[in-house]
Amino acid sequence: MKNQSKSKRIAVIGAGWAGCAAAATLCRQGHHVTLIEASRHLGGRARAVDIQEKKIDNGQHILLGAYSACLELMRFLKIDLRSALLRLPLQMVYPKQTGIEFITAKLPAPLHLLSALLTSKGLSRADKMALARFSTTARWIDWKLNHDCTVSELLQRYEQTENLCRYIWNPLCIAALNTPPERASAQVFLNVLRDSLGAKRAASDMLIPRFDLSRLLPKACANLVLESGGEVVLGVSIQSITTHSSNQCSLAPLRVEGTDGQAQIANQRFDGVIIATGAEQAKRLFSSTPSADQIGSDEQAASTHSILNTTFEYEPITTCYLQYAASCRLDRPFYALADNPNQHAWAQFIFDRGQLDPHQSGLMAIVISASAAAIAQPSSELIKAVCDQLAQQLQSEELRQPIWSQVITEKRATFACSPNLLRPTNRTEIANIMLAGDYTASDYPATLESAVRSGVLAAQAFK
Repeated sequence: MKNQSKSKRIAVIGAGWAGCAAAATLCRQGHHVTLIEASRHLGGRARAVDIQEKKIDNGQHILLGAYSACLELMRFLKIDLRSALLRLPLQMVYPKQTGIEFITAKLPAPLHLLSALLTSKGLSRADKMALARFSTTARWIDWKLNHDCTVSELLQRYEQTENLCRYIWNPLCIAALNTPPERASAQVFLNVLRDSLGAKRAASDMLIPRFDLSRLLPKACANLVLESGGEVVLGVSIQSITTHSSNQCSLAPLRVEGTDGQAQIANQRFDGVIIATGAEQAKRLFSSTPSADQIGSDEQAASTHSILNTTFEYEPITTCYLQYAASCRLDRPFYALADNPNQHAWAQFIFDRGQLDPHQSGLMAIVISASAAAIAQPSSELIKAVCDQLAQQLQSEELRQPIWSQVITEKRATFACSPNLLRPTNRTEIANIMLAGDYTASDYPATLESAVRSGVLAAQAFK
């Protein structure tokens, strides 16, 4: 039951994973929440879309057992994790033609890694020794660098073999940071390895969603807001935030698609606001606040990195959905795919969606992270290149001819996670306005986990 004396009216602008996590946490704390989303859909850059009479995601995702904030929030929302997520041990398994196979065992850490090293296939003795040396050294330095550098420089420094870089480290870096290793932050990469490979065995498990991403978390968060007496307003974009001497804020709609949404926020005042949009939208919205022009003289501004002086570069992620006959099935739920130095648009992973959801039999999701080169070509050429890659590596001519195909690209899927990147804190220089998003200060790159962590932290500021 809400404590009426402490309950606040909080507006959350943006219903991606960060905004939904913030809204759910605020409800948990007993606040009245108005969750506002400019589009007609929940989930932001990780949501379901309807294509070919199927509900699929706008991008295939993998979570990790180390994603404590995501998993804790899902448990609070009473999401059945066993049915929602396929849990697999950490693995990098390539098609038989390549012969690389690295699968951790169900043993206590660090024995699970030692077992994987001993039983791995396709890695030479030199590869295994280099991998063991890297793991040992990373633990010895407590996963911390005195000075950040690129992942490529880190791997070269610790004499990782060409084979390891090509089949293990580089794909893991691109999958985790969505940034090529020659431009990716070694410290952030080590942070991810610390919480997965360097923690208990279950933390390194791969969790593949069986449900669509909207159903996995955002819809449950929105339902909690409604059940708690709050509002969920879709199709309304916010133009500005006006602060008042009463330490309250009001919102002005820029565009209203439907009068119901406008009526729900018209003339309302809030005790606080969480801006949970993307970084560029957050910068525009925050800079529109009248108090923002006084930030230069604010003491807090000198001690924090503000959203107003943050600049990001972005990396796209492309998912190619290929539908085959329902009988088409891989030997396992997903494979890693070998790169080709002479091919720029090269996929890194293939997922058999039919092994995750029986209603999607024959549907394959092929992921191309850091896909700027891939999307520079026409979709038809990209699909042909991907199908040729699948047919060659999985040795199946059936994979050259899908029944239908769909290319989905999030052009600003994540920020480019470069070394020494400055990211703004959740707190802004205006006491009752917070930021939430995967771009805010965190040990992690732009992931679902960093989005949820940021949303939770922003909401906790209103305790």
